[in-house]
Amino acid sequence: MAEVEFGVLGAVVAERGGARVGLRGPRHTAVVARLLVARRRVVPVRQLVADLWEEEPPQGAVGAVQTFVAALRKALEPERPPRAPARLLVTEGPGYALRARPDAVDAWRFEAALTAAAELPPGPALERLEGALGLWRGPAYAEFAGARWADTERARLAELRLQGEERRAAARLALGRAEQAVPDLDAHLADHPWREEAWRLLALALYRSGRQADALAVLRRARETLAGRLGLDPGARLRRLEADILAQDPHLDLPTDAGLTNAGPTNAGPTDAPATAADLLWREAAAAYDRTVGGGARARLESAVGLIRNLAVTGGGGLEAARRHRLAAITAAEELGDPELTTRVIGGYDVPAVWPRGDDPQAAARIVAAAERTLAALPPAAAYDAARCRLLATVAVETRGTRSPRGPQAARAAEEIARRLDDPALLAYALNGVFMQSCARAGRAPRRDEVGAELAALAARHDLPTFEVLGHLIRMQARAALADLAAADAHAAAADRLAERHELPLVGVFTGWYAALRLAAAGRSGPAEAAYRAADARLEGAGMPGVRRGLLPLALLCLRLSGGDGSGLGAGAVAAAAEGADPGADWGPYRPWAEPFLLLRAGDRPAARQALAALPEPPADLTYEALCCLQAALAAELRDPPALRQARARLLPAAAELAGAATGMFTAGPVRAYLTAITAALP
Repeated sequence: MAEVEFGVLGAVVAERGGARVGLRGPRHTAVVARLLVARRRVVPVRQLVADLWEEEPPQGAVGAVQTFVAALRKALEPERPPRAPARLLVTEGPGYALRARPDAVDAWRFEAALTAAAELPPGPALERLEGALGLWRGPAYAEFAGARWADTERARLAELRLQGEERRAAARLALGRAEQAVPDLDAHLADHPWREEAWRLLALALYRSGRQADALAVLRRARETLAGRLGLDPGARLRRLEADILAQDPHLDLPTDAGLTNAGPTNAGPTDAPATAADLLWREAAAAYDRTVGGGARARLESAVGLIRNLAVTGGGGLEAARRHRLAAITAAEELGDPELTTRVIGGYDVPAVWPRGDDPQAAARIVAAAERTLAALPPAAAYDAARCRLLATVAVETRGTRSPRGPQAARAAEEIARRLDDPALLAYALNGVFMQSCARAGRAPRRDEVGAELAALAARHDLPTFEVLGHLIRMQARAALADLAAADAHAAAADRLAERHELPLVGVFTGWYAALRLAAAGRSGPAEAAYRAADARLEGAGMPGVRRGLLPLALLCLRLSGGDGSGLGAGAVAAAAEGADPGADWGPYRPWAEPFLLLRAGDRPAARQALAALPEPPADLTYEALCCLQAALAAELRDPPALRQARARLLPAAAELAGAATGMFTAGPVRAYLTAITAALP
């Protein structure tokens, strides 16, 4: 039987004989990842429970872990005879261990290659390092960012990867391939500007490429970056290199016999393909900017914000990097003590937001705090009204989904200023804030449709393509909620056309989910489920955890609750939905509404009733009506009059809507069907 191999340098995967092993769901994957982090050591069951449910573990969590392990054993060792002891995922003492071979985990192979390369001459070392770095598919244990049990291992592997990239550059320099080393070092430093060794290698590579002035400019940039961000002076090696370059010290030149027997061509670039005109223009313009604008110049910071904004709309790693760099830019601007500059840095990131739930709540809170500090520091004069508008709009966008009273207040104030100033770009950003704050209760789809219509028309008139796309996506959501699916189709198509024209790949993620919603609304439950799963797969790596987490299991739950024909809550629908609910799924923020269904699935109606009574008000986002309908369905099944009356009061303003369709991504059928069920269940 083929051995199982594991990949953790990216999303966690398992393969046998080149074929992917199905790990079923996020909890199963988390068990595998947690055991791999332990490196063949035993992890007690209680520790697994604490790590898998970092907040309060549910009742029966130990049994759930045992169920996950049993399913994983079947997936990992499908040919193991019944009752034969497991060889891979073993029970030992108080817990479990994953006895993977040392060469069966890509992270372990990566570390072994790094160790071996350190003992090799430059040619073989470079070959070994290239292979090791090629194992990386993304951040280590990518889907477990922020998990306490994974953070240390993720950070350790990330540091080893950085060392590997720098050692690869050093090997290229030793082989006389200085020009080949420059682009990778440039990209490396863009993400990791505190790496002194990378600065040294880049300056040396530029010098050996005949670019002495550029090498000195890099060293000046290194000094300014290290001093500005960390308050540190350059280390001795950087200072010595600068002096040697100024003196054109002969020892900086590559010795003629420096390992060149295995080097191949010494003047080859990263690829043999000729650069496009756009590539050449970018490199030349960037080099000219680098030479002309000083490393500490405010213009550099503002220009960086423009790049970060453009990076964000690419999705995936670009969106994640943009979020990270945005905070760094705001911190750097605040350190300069110039509120006008800080306003431009904060407000310059006017990236349209279509999902009223943030991807990184902690980062959003820090951005809001910085915006509020800057608002307080701005002079009260009318000349600063535009700056105030941008900061207020930022507060409105970044407090989305939080029910903070400050969010709606900031949205109204930003809209009022933008209309008074008659500034289209300001108004577009302010309307985005208004949209973000329009989900606090049910039945707001008509208002969102108005906002989307104004935004799309305004942006079309004033050549603001990203906001024009946003306007169409908002209208796609709103018209779907209002059961006007023909109009929603038209707006989805308009958004796709604009996305293709302006290279906005994230738009297709949302319109792909809308296509799945259309199948569900048409009662085509089988194709709808397949389409939901395909849309979820497209979300993987899109850089939007606030959208993805819990969305697929919620969409499938609503699909089953709608009776499979799109008509809404029917006879036996709650039982069918409960039966199909996956206890091992990552329900994310929707867990409280899933819990009663999971308890019904387990046959525990008293506990389901308690979980129903404990439900909070749904978050102020586009899932509001759908979650209210889940409450209504459960209350009707469990004959809970207080919950029925509460759900009815919340849902009445949306009586004519399709539940969940406000998301533009899934539906649970007509709200009226749930109101009818409430009326029938009330005494």
